[in-house]
Amino acid sequence: MTLAPSELILNEDGSIYHLHLLPHQLADTVITVGDPDRVEQVTKHFDSIEFSVQKREFKTTTGVYQGKRITVISTGIGTDNIDIVLNELDALANIDFKTRTLKKDLKELNIIRLGTSGSIQKDIPVDRILLSERALGFDALLHFYQSDAIRDKAFEQAFVNHTSWNTEKSTPYCVSASKTLFNHFDSEEFFSGVTATNIGFYGPQGRQLRLKTEDAQLNDKLENFDFKGTRITNLEMETSGIYGLCKLLGHRALSINAILANRATGVFSKDPAATVNHMITTALARIASL
Repeated sequence: MTLAPSELILNEDGSIYHLHLLPHQLADTVITVGDPDRVEQVTKHFDSIEFSVQKREFKTTTGVYQGKRITVISTGIGTDNIDIVLNELDALANIDFKTRTLKKDLKELNIIRLGTSGSIQKDIPVDRILLSERALGFDALLHFYQSDAIRDKAFEQAFVNHTSWNTEKSTPYCVSASKTLFNHFDSEEFFSGVTATNIGFYGPQGRQLRLKTEDAQLNDKLENFDFKGTRITNLEMETSGIYGLCKLLGHRALSINAILANRATGVFSKDPAATVNHMITTALARIASL
């Protein structure tokens, strides 16, 4: 099948539409960050920089760290942006832009999110690192794709029952991380658990400034949910989309979270920059040995 110009949109220089990247500029290992400013926080540790480009919130730099070629890209906030980034990264890897057809041999990327997050468990303090073993998405993105085969339906149903989930909201979906990447990064110094991905920072994550939330007890329900000994540990806004699309597209994904807030205790990190930098340097050391 040849992809029409309206479906695979390329810029005048042949680069992919939103990211402004050419296929040869993408490394097989990709780090995603939310904030464009965090790209340089990662790449300042690189031994060399190959190139850098930015369009809107999507800033990309490819370089080498301890012999490992790595692409670092900012996604902005939310799974709507993840839909753009993941589809365009896959297109760069697996579609021939000249013929607009799928390549015969598909490439499997390693996609690692380095992000910030808030814990909802009292025993997961701020300034620690957490690996997302699974993601529970409240954002609806995966429902626009044929995704039944990759979802944990038993986990989803148990959660819906436990929370008396409002049916006017999108049905939550549960997807796991790459076992290969999770096992490579897993260590006693990290926490791990189920990351809940929300569609907003305030009401969807239970924050009330002036507006009242639909379910004022939702965070309490998240905190005390248990599925076969597995609990929900933290809240953020991208992981479920990354896990879902990577599973569907055949890529490996892992989300690594710097815990800056503890919602259960009301504590926020006194030095978030140091915590984020620790996450970055710790992750890079492990990425170099992939």
